[in-house]
Amino acid sequence: MAKRDYYEVLGVDKGASPQEVKKAFRRIAMKFHPDRNSDDKNSDEKFKEAQEAYEILGDEEKKSAYDRFGHAGVDGNAGGGGAGGAGFGDIFGDVFGDIFGGAGGGRGGPARGSDLRYDLQLDLEDAVRGKTVQIDVPTMTHCDPCDGSGARKGTSPVTCTTCQGAGQVRMSQGFFSVQQACPKCHGRGQMIADPCGECRGQGVKEERKTLSVKIPAGVDTGDRIRLSGKGEAGPQGGPAGDLYVQMVVRKHPIFVRDDSNLHCEVPISFAQAALGGDLEVPTLSGKVKLKIPAETQSGKLFRLRGKGVAPVRGGGVGDLLCRVVLETPVNLSAEQRELLQKFEDSLDGKRKHSPRSTTWFDGVKKFFDNLTG
Repeated sequence: MAKRDYYEVLGVDKGASPQEVKKAFRRIAMKFHPDRNSDDKNSDEKFKEAQEAYEILGDEEKKSAYDRFGHAGVDGNAGGGGAGGAGFGDIFGDVFGDIFGGAGGGRGGPARGSDLRYDLQLDLEDAVRGKTVQIDVPTMTHCDPCDGSGARKGTSPVTCTTCQGAGQVRMSQGFFSVQQACPKCHGRGQMIADPCGECRGQGVKEERKTLSVKIPAGVDTGDRIRLSGKGEAGPQGGPAGDLYVQMVVRKHPIFVRDDSNLHCEVPISFAQAALGGDLEVPTLSGKVKLKIPAETQSGKLFRLRGKGVAPVRGGGVGDLLCRVVLETPVNLSAEQRELLQKFEDSLDGKRKHSPRSTTWFDGVKKFFDNLTG
């Protein structure tokens, strides 16, 4: 039976890069590996076919000969299971490490500890100005009695009896064999014969650590600070992970932050809006005067430049944007109601006193006229 074209077998074109060829073989090998397809009698043949195709197309010299002369140019070079220039053993480590749960390469060292996340609640003032805070973090730290080794004091870890200290074991899978991390010592090459009574051989124990964290000025919700080596300690003396301090800025009773700008609403009375005047408004650096012009309408926005936030990543200081909101008086006395009614009567419905209202009513009248017309 004639051999299929190697490019067709892997599903790539002649211009495919070595990385694309490797990726294609990985996909097919994972799909048709015999151990994953015990009920499919053709899977073994398809796997061998993909292996042969990769051995040729994954080697520049063999690929060149195949491109010039086809199968005749590489007969005798394919199917031998050799490593080739493309590093066939490397891809075995990639593919079958996933299948068998192992890992290629040399003996592994102690595992790194886990990274931790700490959500730090901040007031807006502290986030804008920056400060140094103390935080308590529950974490795993190196066990002092065994100095993180996991072995009882006065003893030491011993050579693993399964892998004899190599950290790896060889497993046969049909017509080939692969190496994977030793399941007994997890690739470390050593095991604990007499575990520490404090940490039960893990080399770590649970503890609360108090850390000092310097918060830079201008941080906002979502920003985080990385404290290298302040995460969980690794088992059996492994290096510690990192601690990520995540900023969470509390809701402020007055200001709303938008990047470098601050927003706030300022209530004003009817008289202040009509006659104008000066108002005291708060900022994060103290009170300032805001001049309200006469005849100011509700919703008018005033900008106080430079009264916002200096962002932590640099850039100019933002502004404070104050929106005035007209407040209707409540709990009026009889005298106050009478005075307001007299004032309303004095307007006598004159259009010049309510330009926006007049314009709105004109628009409503035109709308209904168009409906009835």
